Amino acid sequence: MMETERLVLPPPDPLDLPLRAVELGCTGRWELLNAPGAPESTLPHGLPPCAPDLQQEAEQLFLSSPAWLPLHGVEHSARKWQRKMDPWSLLSALGAPVPSDLQAQRHPTTGQILGYKEVLLENTNLSATTSLSLRRPPGPISQSLWGNPTQYPFWPGGMDEPTITDLSTREEAEEEIDFEKDLLTVPPGFKKGVDFAPKDHRAPASGLLSLSRLLEPLDLGGGDEDETDAVGQPGSPRGDTVSAPPCSAPLARASSLEDLVLKEASTAVSPPEPPKPPPQEQWAIPVDVTSPVGDFYRLIPQPAFQWAFEPDVFQKQAILHLERHDSVFVAAHTSAGKTVVAEYAIALAQKHMTRTIYTSPIKALSNQKFRDFRNTFADVGLLTGDVQLHPEASCLIMTTEILRSMLYSGSDVIRDLEWVIFDEVHYINDAERGVVWEEVLIMLPDHVSIILLSATVPNALEFADWIGRLKRRQIYVISTVARPVPLEHYLFTGNSPKTQGELFLLLDSRGAFHTKGYYAAVEAKKERMSKHAQTFGAKQPTHQGGPAQDRGVYLSLLASLRTRAQLPVVVFTFSRGRCDEQASGLTSLDLTTSSEKSEIHLFLQRCLARLRGSDRQLPQVLFATETFAMGVNMPARTVVFDSMRKHDGSTFRDLLPGEYVQMAGRAGRRGLDPTGTVILLCKGRVPEMADLHRMMMGKPSQLQSQFRLTYTMILNLLRVDALRVEDMMKRSFSEFPSRKDSKAHEQALAELTKRLGALEEPDTTGQLVDLPEYYNWGEELTETQGLIQRRIIDSVNGLKSLSVGRVVVVKNQEHHNALGVILQVSSNSTSRVFTTLVLCDKPMSEDPQQKGPASPDVPYPDDLVGFKLFLPEGPCDHTVAKLQPGDVAAITTKVLRVNGEKILEDFSKRQQPKFKKEPPLAAVTTAVQELLRLAQAYPAGPPTLDPVNDLQLKDVSVVEGGLRARKLEELIRGAQCVHSPRFPAQYLKLRERMQIQKEMERLSFLLSDQSLLLLPEYHQRVEVLRTLGYVDDAGTVKLAGRVACAMSSHELLLTELMFDNALSALRPEEIAALLSGLVCQSSGDPGDQLPSTLKQGVERVRAVAKRIGEVQVACGLNQTVEEFVGELNFGLVEVVYEWARGMPFSELAGLSGTPEGLVVRCIQRLAEMCRSLRGAARLVGEPVLGAKMETAATLLRRDIVFAASLYTQ
Repeated sequence: MMETERLVLPPPDPLDLPLRAVELGCTGRWELLNAPGAPESTLPHGLPPCAPDLQQEAEQLFLSSPAWLPLHGVEHSARKWQRKMDPWSLLSALGAPVPSDLQAQRHPTTGQILGYKEVLLENTNLSATTSLSLRRPPGPISQSLWGNPTQYPFWPGGMDEPTITDLSTREEAEEEIDFEKDLLTVPPGFKKGVDFAPKDHRAPASGLLSLSRLLEPLDLGGGDEDETDAVGQPGSPRGDTVSAPPCSAPLARASSLEDLVLKEASTAVSPPEPPKPPPQEQWAIPVDVTSPVGDFYRLIPQPAFQWAFEPDVFQKQAILHLERHDSVFVAAHTSAGKTVVAEYAIALAQKHMTRTIYTSPIKALSNQKFRDFRNTFADVGLLTGDVQLHPEASCLIMTTEILRSMLYSGSDVIRDLEWVIFDEVHYINDAERGVVWEEVLIMLPDHVSIILLSATVPNALEFADWIGRLKRRQIYVISTVARPVPLEHYLFTGNSPKTQGELFLLLDSRGAFHTKGYYAAVEAKKERMSKHAQTFGAKQPTHQGGPAQDRGVYLSLLASLRTRAQLPVVVFTFSRGRCDEQASGLTSLDLTTSSEKSEIHLFLQRCLARLRGSDRQLPQVLFATETFAMGVNMPARTVVFDSMRKHDGSTFRDLLPGEYVQMAGRAGRRGLDPTGTVILLCKGRVPEMADLHRMMMGKPSQLQSQFRLTYTMILNLLRVDALRVEDMMKRSFSEFPSRKDSKAHEQALAELTKRLGALEEPDTTGQLVDLPEYYNWGEELTETQGLIQRRIIDSVNGLKSLSVGRVVVVKNQEHHNALGVILQVSSNSTSRVFTTLVLCDKPMSEDPQQKGPASPDVPYPDDLVGFKLFLPEGPCDHTVAKLQPGDVAAITTKVLRVNGEKILEDFSKRQQPKFKKEPPLAAVTTAVQELLRLAQAYPAGPPTLDPVNDLQLKDVSVVEGGLRARKLEELIRGAQCVHSPRFPAQYLKLRERMQIQKEMERLSFLLSDQSLLLLPEYHQRVEVLRTLGYVDDAGTVKLAGRVACAMSSHELLLTELMFDNALSALRPEEIAALLSGLVCQSSGDPGDQLPSTLKQGVERVRAVAKRIGEVQVACGLNQTVEEFVGELNFGLVEVVYEWARGMPFSELAGLSGTPEGLVVRCIQRLAEMCRSLRGAARLVGEPVLGAKMETAATLLRRDIVFAASLYTQ
């Protein structure tokens, strides 16, 4: 039976519910009461509503009970776990690195493990911030490519890497204390100390304590006497065999015993032979490229890379050395095939599973090599200032500045590096950027091999020798002057269709210069020139005529080349403006077929499709100047020079031979053209033949050092304790001539040290007590007199006084204080020669070796003070000598009337054998008798011309030198040592010792840092850094210095602007506009249309630059404040400001007259600077400035300015 459920129904009316609603005031809130009834209100009916006290309600809700706030609610927060308290964790420490490891010992033949051996490990606690060793652990993956400014670089190759023992020894040496001078009596930080000096002695200097005075009561010096007294006593173990000698006996006996032992040793043992000088080290080894390499494929049966053509001999020689992991220097003409060597190195690295870095001087060449190598090897990456493609590739192509930054920042890419290829090494001659090549070569680690590719240079061996000594490895120099495609050089004088055939051969493919062609060009030009301009071979002006004449010249030239099938052609114009004019003047010229037009049209359409908006309407034309010749692979049949003169930044000059050869080498395509054609346009007059010959056939410029000190280099090296800036300077190419003989100097110094130790000490007691002073006085007097005489010879009045008839005192190797009279003066102002009649002895023997010494061995006061004139001991004779200015020891006041031409003619005649016995003429006899009379009348020398009173020399060194010379003469006259009978022997001993010491000081100076040419400038720049707060007094790099290390240029100015908060208050586009003044290459005024913020910013930047310049001047640097501030160019501030605000490039070009190429270059370099500032801001904890710099870089990097290169697509 089912049980029926009972349903409870709700009341039919709300009033029947057991609840009652009560309204609380007029707030709209209700409360329910547990009692039935109608709704009620707490307010009486009829009264107006009243708002509650908001202040009291807020205090009650939020201040009295803050837990009510949503902030303290944990409903929607992350889940938490209560941490367990573990006090013992405070006592735990990381485990020490394992000090040893087990090394397996294997059988040398089978490889079977025979056992294990425990070996100690070194450098187990290394890191990238404390060590330069390659054994340090790698850094974070995010920093493996670029490194980090806080990391140490790897140890440079060629420098002795210190071991742990060396470092500990160095630390101990730094901690050595001189217990006589270095003990302090006042603790650091205290004002007073304790004086431990004995009361009966005079107190030592303030702050120092003399340890010898403290130990005086112990009488440590009497140990010998006590020991002597003990000898022979009954308790002494050796008293029965040795008797006690007198107190003074041990010294004398010890001395005589030492002498006896030395004598016995000298008789018993033959003296050792002097060590042979070390063999001359040869670091640069020239390779003979004329002999064929017949066994190339036998030596390399499986080459790492193969070409479709047979490599040349020089290429095979280079490949053989690459297989042996040798470093090579390949010098060859443009288009000779140097890239083959680079390709084989890249293939070899891929075979060895290592990495290669290919560096180039310009970004365009890097982009082109990226495309070429990527088509060949695929695994190729590109790193430039604004592009980073495939950084993990085995072959990385970059500019040299990027590699320098990676080396200083300790990039881990360097670990896997096998080859570094330096292309266009002759770019080291660049005054601004050449120092980068030297820095990179010095900083490369030892395991990296070097490949140098360069145009032909005359000092390739010298440069390779420097690198070899630098890296302590042999460099094989492979140089060839052969061209795969010979060149023919022409002069073109035409300017119309009628004269388009005026092409004259000047230099043929065999290197013969044709003067006939030159004269024919001159004659052809003279026929069309006006009469007032018919000057044969005059120098051509910089430019003659206008765009209309240029158009006529090029139309006739191109028509001639087209007829002769010598297209394509590259025209080099040494002016950006004229390059644009000439290109626009040839727009009507048609040089392509229909199919070629179609291909060009499709190519341009693809390129334009990559651009946006108004950028597609810009003139899409590529103009090439001289930079195009820097390795960019664009061969042509013909090369044309618009002119042979260029502006090098300061003045107009002719092209250098190296520049001409570099650009002319673009002519001639290998495998397509039998010869290349080079044409020089003669728009005005034909250049001088000598100028053409020097430009076309002269030697290229030598590789010269452009090493200079930069603040970035100094700071990067100062932050590493183990590296010194002095070591970098020592290894520079500029110091190579003076440092290449360092080993010979070290050996000579060691030999001199042995000789000095073997010399007998001179006796300087008794009457000889002032012998050392006498020697020093004589040396100083001789040096002072020589200085005064050099000043006289260099002066105008001094040279005027050395006229014909002047009596002089001659002192050189052949004559010692001999009187002479000048007979003739050469007209060459650079190297004066005085032909002089000089007194001498009548020769008794024809053998010059039997003649006595010209100067006395032991100088007495009469020899040093004044001029003790030479007097013939026997019959007087004479000779005629050609004297250099340094051979004239004094200019006397005496003048003789002589006939110089007659005396010279007679002396020359008597030198012939058949006239040798004839008597001299009366003029000769008279002059000799007058000189002999003067010598007899003035034994100490005739009166000489006073440099101050007679010759009017007011130089301070001359006046002070004269006063010092008179003082020295007085001291020499009063010397007592010259009266001793032992003076000659003791003087010779002293002189030998002093000469050896002087030579040792010279060699020590050459080996020391003090001989560095740039050392004074280094100290001045360090003082600048210390004054600005970049380093402290101990040379430790501070925070500002570490920030400056991250800057690539203008490091001091950028760092000061950052620390002065000069950029933080500006907007990103304003910051970019101001920083353009640091990278802009065109000078100009910022203009009056700038916003007030930018005007104030420009003035503030200049003020900061002025302050830095004043600090540099105060520290002794040569650069003036105006020159330092003048490096800033704010001509593109408005242009950059509008570009950052989004203005299209087509509108941007109208804001300034600056060429578009310079504007693009400025914006690109500015984006790189913004990125470096972003990193620096993050380093110092400035997130706001870092975000602004990131935004500024983003605003700059847009549209056509940063369109990807066609090479990278």
